[in-house]
Amino acid sequence: MIRPKALLLDFGGVMVESVKRPSWGAELASEVHDRLGRAGFHGLTVEEVESDIRAGARADTYWKDSTSRQFAPEEMTHRRFWADFVAGDWPEQARALVIAEATPLCARMGELRGDRKTRPGTEELLAACWSRGVTPGVVSNALCGAVHRDYLARTGLDRQVAVQVYSDEVGVRKPNPEMIWIACRALGVDPADTWYVGDNYDRDVVCGARAQVGATVLMVSRSTDKIPYKVRQSPQATVEDPRGLLNLLEETWT
Repeated sequence: MIRPKALLLDFGGVMVESVKRPSWGAELASEVHDRLGRAGFHGLTVEEVESDIRAGARADTYWKDSTSRQFAPEEMTHRRFWADFVAGDWPEQARALVIAEATPLCARMGELRGDRKTRPGTEELLAACWSRGVTPGVVSNALCGAVHRDYLARTGLDRQVAVQVYSDEVGVRKPNPEMIWIACRALGVDPADTWYVGDNYDRDVVCGARAQVGATVLMVSRSTDKIPYKVRQSPQATVEDPRGLLNLLEETWT
């Protein structure tokens, strides 16, 4: 394990844990239904809107799994998610409205789908990195990275990272190595001098290997064992949590 100059972290599963909210679909459907009503459209029931939103989210999950087989996948746009995955069979006015409001609707969906909390040890990890001259950053797939940015700002963690790279903002998604390379260029470091830390094999471990980082570290989370298919790449190390990652870093510092 090399001594890194930069530490790039995934958001969900590494810095933050999320617990899904069962009511998210109904809440979002109610808000979308209200928007449609204010625009003068009354052709869909709130139950129909919820059914299509949940179907779109499931289809998006399958799509994400399939893109992990590509070398350089692009990210889903907010407009495409609502136009094709949710509202494909909606009347023209309703479909046009959610396309026009696609970005704020994706943000609201991200806010409602889960309750987030910072994984214990994250603050100590980031503080230790700065004290040792290791620059931390965030590299994460996201339907709406603004939701992640807002969380880091509310918790003050945004001041502890030097760069945030989110797939919807840059147009590509892991395991596309460009995600990591964007962060490395922003920090002025070579990927070979970087550790990348993620919690999934098919997205994170593969991305680190393709980007030729100095080390790829797998941090165990609730989703780590949910592997859609076997991958050839392996992490250089596996840790249980941010404190385990800090211990691993400290070995390179001593």
